[in-house]
Amino acid sequence: MKDQIEDVQRSLDKSFQSLFEEQELLAKVIEFFPYPIQIFSLDGTAKLINKANLEMIGIRSIESHVGKYNVFEDPIVRELGFIEQVRQVLTGKTVYLTDFNASYQDMIRYFNVQDRDIQTISSDITCFPLVNADGVVECFAAVFIFKKIYRGKEEIERGRQYIETHWQEPFDANETARAACLSKAHFTKLFKKHTGVTPHEYYINYRISKLKEKLLDTNLSIAQAFAACNMNYNGHSARLFKEKVGVTPSVYRKMSE
Repeated sequence: MKDQIEDVQRSLDKSFQSLFEEQELLAKVIEFFPYPIQIFSLDGTAKLINKANLEMIGIRSIESHVGKYNVFEDPIVRELGFIEQVRQVLTGKTVYLTDFNASYQDMIRYFNVQDRDIQTISSDITCFPLVNADGVVECFAAVFIFKKIYRGKEEIERGRQYIETHWQEPFDANETARAACLSKAHFTKLFKKHTGVTPHEYYINYRISKLKEKLLDTNLSIAQAFAACNMNYNGHSARLFKEKVGVTPSVYRKMSE
């Protein structure tokens, strides 16, 4: 993938140097270039963007982006920790950003993008300087190689399976999110959107459902049923059961007999 990006960068770099003084022609090249690409001024403001980038990211219009979006002020770029890396392009360096995984909900929140059934856009981005005939950096370009668009269901299922496999253990939000290959904050938001509950609530509900199964076994005392679920039978757990089920463990057992 990196070789592919470097090939694109080299061909663009060579082409752009010859087009630098012909802005209209440069804009045409960018517009029809097959890879998503943007051109930024030295202060980070978007100067040009092509159709491929508009469509992939979901930006509603050129007018809502060019002259308004600034990469150095982008809260998503900042949150992902890439601001300083991008700034290196101003010194004449080519910068490779790998695994740039942007939450689409954050993009909707911060920018004028379409509300689509997308959760995360994953891409590799190459930022490289564009220099004039004197070798002075006048602006810089960003080429996007999109790797995958996550719609969420696959990640949620991985997290759900982890919870259902580790339900007898103490809940671990970090490990659950790691199993889904997402950050804890993103996974929690995504999980609740798809299931209606947080991962921790799902974990509690799943444990209670297992406890209900054990309470149906009259060979076990209520305390033993709790112990079989790695839970202590005490006031707190009894109140939690009643909160979720509507009756106490003993009443639930009697109702089931």
